[in-house]
Amino acid sequence: MTTKAEKTTQFIIKTVAPIFNKKGYSATSLSDITKATGLTKGAIYGNFKNKEELALHVFEYNSNVITSRIEQYMDKGSTPLERLLYLVRFYKNYYDFTSNFGGCPIVNTGVDAYNMFPELLVKVQETIHKIEGYMSAEIEEGKRIGEIRNTINGDVYSKRFFSLINGAIFMSQTTHNKSYTTDCVNVIIDTINQRFK
Repeated sequence: MTTKAEKTTQFIIKTVAPIFNKKGYSATSLSDITKATGLTKGAIYGNFKNKEELALHVFEYNSNVITSRIEQYMDKGSTPLERLLYLVRFYKNYYDFTSNFGGCPIVNTGVDAYNMFPELLVKVQETIHKIEGYMSAEIEEGKRIGEIRNTINGDVYSKRFFSLINGAIFMSQTTHNKSYTTDCVNVIIDTINQRFK
């Protein structure tokens, strides 16, 4: 059973997650946190030793929102190639999906943490590797069962696809134009259909 303290901790994380994602770690103040949660400074620091610890938990929460949705999409597929295609298609509506909480937490937090918060950057890198790992595993399993050509390298293509997707996400967010992401997804799907089979 969840304790009152655990419920408060989860409430704080969930409430401030979009604020950290929109404003970034540095620009999010303690007053932003107390105002959003309705809790005192003491209540915040009774659950987290400092803002850094809270930021790490918040990114983990935001990351789980993304990866759990990816997993839901992949579960629609019954073969490795179908699961890979569903993963890629998830990003077709990613701009709309993430706009509710301030855009892509991987792009936002990665840029925000790069020069200022090494521990947070490591968490972003772990999420990137996790999603690339989903892609690579499906490619390799597809090769194993003969659904995907043996010449396709899972690690190479997962990095290629994910870097293309994140570049498109950055452009869509920066220009407020989701066509960058939509077009990128279409190109990746075409690549899979033409080269992988």
